[in-house]
Amino acid sequence: MFPRFRVLSLVFGISILSAVSYAADAATQKLLYVAEPGIRDLLEYGGHGLVVFDMDHNHRFVKRIPLAGLDPKGKPLNVKGVVANKATHRIYVTTTKTLTCLDLLTEKILWEKPYDGGCDRPGLSPDGKVMYLPSLEGGHWHVVDAMTGDIIKRIETGAGAHNTIYGLSGKHAYLAGLKSPLLRVTDTKDHTISKEVGPFGNVVRPFTINGAETLCFVNVNDLLGFEVGDLQTGKKLYRVEVTGFEKGPTKRHGCPAHGVGFTPDEKELWLCDAHNRRVHIFDATVMPPKQIKSIEVRDEPGWVTFSLDGKYAYPSSGDVIEVASHKIISGLKDEEGREVASEKVVEIDWNGKEIQQIGDQFGLGRKGLE
Repeated sequence: MFPRFRVLSLVFGISILSAVSYAADAATQKLLYVAEPGIRDLLEYGGHGLVVFDMDHNHRFVKRIPLAGLDPKGKPLNVKGVVANKATHRIYVTTTKTLTCLDLLTEKILWEKPYDGGCDRPGLSPDGKVMYLPSLEGGHWHVVDAMTGDIIKRIETGAGAHNTIYGLSGKHAYLAGLKSPLLRVTDTKDHTISKEVGPFGNVVRPFTINGAETLCFVNVNDLLGFEVGDLQTGKKLYRVEVTGFEKGPTKRHGCPAHGVGFTPDEKELWLCDAHNRRVHIFDATVMPPKQIKSIEVRDEPGWVTFSLDGKYAYPSSGDVIEVASHKIISGLKDEEGREVASEKVVEIDWNGKEIQQIGDQFGLGRKGLE
């Protein structure tokens, strides 16, 4: 047996090494924040809360941050969107009825507010001060002071408000509704609609845009594929259909292709196909984009986004896909070993207690952006 002092020395030494290792890891951390329940109100896909994963260490579970957003009986409402901001160090989670604001540094809820008509997937300005908050498939968007939650303006479209992108330039917001084949573009100086893009082949579902904010790529009802629109002229340019696979019934959304996103370098466009449990990959260096590969995932995907460095793709099935190899390398699991799945995720990179950069939920193109 070791002498007592030697055992203590060994334990002390190991503790120091562990602390040093932890400190090194904590200095620069890339974390994936997954809002749950992020697929309808189904708690079997990861429970309730913000579930955080370490992107640099095989996406291992780190922690769970409690959330609000409960119905009168105490059951968690389904999450509709998640956005965050570096400057204000705040993260926002919408449910079907409320908007919750949390401080990322303290992980405490600052406020939770309900809104007329409910809430859907929002967009947040680059400076973190203004949010475009869609009603729940209603006729309007609220323009909200993101610091207080107070309403600044109401934008009426009658479009079945649903998905919202606040452009990375901060000059425009993009509004898509479940009742319209048009993508509406606002001027964020006065929060008025300045342009309409389309009409597309059917109502607009999930969509993404390139970094220059010149092109949009939209899912539409009844299409296993996507359409491309010109954000400058307002015209539809292309209709692209997936080859080699048939449309069929889906568990959710009722849309053959629900989920489309760019790799940050805009070299590839990824498309979700729920019926076939695939993500289809397109070469986006040519127009229209050309289908090059398909990857089978563990559940029906309804959304896809990417890590800021372009290394990983995150379909809502919970698979982690290495973009370079197009191979599944991991799968998200929570502290109970449950497979985690969500359509509402955002990357937040830390340097100690300082936020370095924040990703987005939409898989936005970032070509040419710093």
